[in-house]
Amino acid sequence: YWLACNEERAAQARFGAVMCCCGPCAMYRRSALLLLLDQYETQFFRGKPSDFGEDRHLTILMLKAGFQTEYVPDAVAATVVPDRLGLYLRQQLRWARSTFRDTFLALRLLPELDRYLTLDVVGQNLGPLLLALSSIAALAQLALTATVPWWTGLIIASMTVVRCSVAAFRARELRFLGFSLHTLINIFLLLPVKAYALCTLSNS
Repeated sequence: YWLACNEERAAQARFGAVMCCCGPCAMYRRSALLLLLDQYETQFFRGKPSDFGEDRHLTILMLKAGFQTEYVPDAVAATVVPDRLGLYLRQQLRWARSTFRDTFLALRLLPELDRYLTLDVVGQNLGPLLLALSSIAALAQLALTATVPWWTGLIIASMTVVRCSVAAFRARELRFLGFSLHTLINIFLLLPVKAYALCTLSNS
């Protein structure tokens, strides 16, 4: 949550368009919300009603209507988070589906915003794919040649350590270095979930 808000959304806000205002942390001008209420309440995907990812969907509707979305670093908000693995994976499945769905909605919008935002959104969607391909190639090398794909592992580990070190420095908390372990969770749990989400986008 800290990384998503204080890095990703903070960076997007520099360009006047946070791409997803998180549900429990978002506030909207009433007049703006009333203009989009009908579209918001009748969210469909491929002709079927959609009942999740409403925060990302509303954000995209706001941006398409010409409003700006901002990030407020000193805002305080609370939310309920999963405390068991099964619940966590279900949350990540919902998030992955809504990210993929609303990326399709945002594609025509991106050129009107900023080149950085286009790069950011494309990167968010291609990043997991590239990580998956790297992981599969590394496992194939290990299985076929019995050689350790140390170069792939080194690059992934280096990128992880750099990101977590920046977060630890900015948050002034050394425990953020422990987030490096999330890379293993990402590769072995979340990448399969994202692949499944991409294949089941019509499910609600």
